Amino acid sequence: MTGSRKSGAALLFATLLAAAMPGPQGEARAQPAPPPGGDAVQKLQEFRGTGASRDMETVPQTGRRADQIRRNLERIRLPEGFRIGLYALVPDARHMAVGPSSGVVFVGTRKNRIWAVTDRDRDRVADEVKVFAPSVTFAIPNGLCFSPDGILYTVEQNRVLAFPAAEFFYEGPDVAAATVVPQGQLIPAAEESFNHTARVCRIGPDNKLHIALGQPFNVPPPAKRALYDQWGIGGIIRMDRDGQNREVFARGIRNSVGIAFRPGTSELWFTDNQVDGMGDDTPPGEINRATKAGLNFGFPWYGGGTVRTAEYAKDTVPADVVPPVVEMAPHAADLGMTFYTGRMFPELYRGAIFDAQHGSWNRSQAVGARVMVTFLNADGSVKESKPFAEGWLDEETNEYAGRPVDVAQLADGSLLVSDDAAGAIYRISYGDRN
Repeated sequence: MTGSRKSGAALLFATLLAAAMPGPQGEARAQPAPPPGGDAVQKLQEFRGTGASRDMETVPQTGRRADQIRRNLERIRLPEGFRIGLYALVPDARHMAVGPSSGVVFVGTRKNRIWAVTDRDRDRVADEVKVFAPSVTFAIPNGLCFSPDGILYTVEQNRVLAFPAAEFFYEGPDVAAATVVPQGQLIPAAEESFNHTARVCRIGPDNKLHIALGQPFNVPPPAKRALYDQWGIGGIIRMDRDGQNREVFARGIRNSVGIAFRPGTSELWFTDNQVDGMGDDTPPGEINRATKAGLNFGFPWYGGGTVRTAEYAKDTVPADVVPPVVEMAPHAADLGMTFYTGRMFPELYRGAIFDAQHGSWNRSQAVGARVMVTFLNADGSVKESKPFAEGWLDEETNEYAGRPVDVAQLADGSLLVSDDAAGAIYRISYGDRN
């Protein structure tokens, strides 16, 4: 770490810690009522031990499950020259954040665990998967993202934490922490639900933290719209990295579980999962492009693409609605996405979007369970979108052998794919390299 980078990280750490110190709402916790050990975050941000056991939970990486997943991967179809292998067994693996200094992969879940995945010998297969920050009681810690100076942000159902130097503290149970958004202040507590609470986050070129907030309804009732617009529920919010100066960045979004900034620009691109129960083949899923703050992407007037919802069919659509740049397969559930910036893959893929289709749950014939690639023109317009890795769905039996959730790039240019159904992370590489 350079001197300037180190001093910048230290300054931000101090700022985050100051913002998280006790106040009228200073106690951070994962549930409305404090669980046993619920003061762990307070202790961690004061560099005090929590008394957590140093015998930390780990996940065995060999055995019958690993062998079967490798056999399942034999059926995955990829373009010529590409190959896929098992990178790690990670229970409930959802969104990933790759440490910029160490390459340790932090993996969120929709339960109460965050995992740290380490490839110690750099053979591109994980050697160890262990629980991260076990003294903290998390609630749906799905969304993880790193800042350029190495601070790990974790976005839960209704809280945001920051872990400065997570890459270097993760080996033990006590990890330096700070509260960015206290429990119950990301959304109103009364709006918490089990539905659409898998948050995702990114640090933008503006050095602000961007968070996607799915809204809990299939289609929200009109009485909720003003409240949701105010909080950015069914949208994307942004704030300073210490939680200050929160604002709504984009609205008219049903449930985005994948956001990424196009390299070299300030454009935020994102997937969106559209309305259920309108039929097998409608409405389409979406990839959207926010070229500036303040845009409206059309939900709930549109259920996906230009398909009107029954609940708002008689309403006039706002004139400023921005259509999606790509219409994806209906109900395929496009989730995590990333822009490819590596050099391992052929030049064709440089700047392309990879996104994970989780697969449908409410179609008579399942669709999805694959990784898509979307190629762009130099001006950012879309050239083509097509399957890149597929075969996790058995179209004859309608069964899933896996359900991709997120994509992330390793330093060598290979691509990681998480799978919460199989409880695994895969690695896609090209050519003769490991």
